[in-house]
Amino acid sequence: MNRFERLGFKGEAKLRYLDGEVQVLSPGDFVRCAVTGEPIRLDELRYWSVELQEPYLDAAISLQRYRETHGK
Repeated sequence: MNRFERLGFKGEAKLRYLDGEVQVLSPGDFVRCAVTGEPIRLDELRYWSVELQEPYLDAAISLQRYRETHGK
């Protein structure tokens, strides 16, 4: 049993990030934040980049990543 199973996570999902929605490519309970590596339960996923196809833990991390990738 890995540490995510102990937390109730059954596995990492693979998603395609679209405008306003996501498409499940491979089922699972969570994805990992592209910046922090922290797991994000799918029902709590609110922030992602369609351009980079990355999920983010929260709005501040999303803005940080935007600034990193767009030179602002």
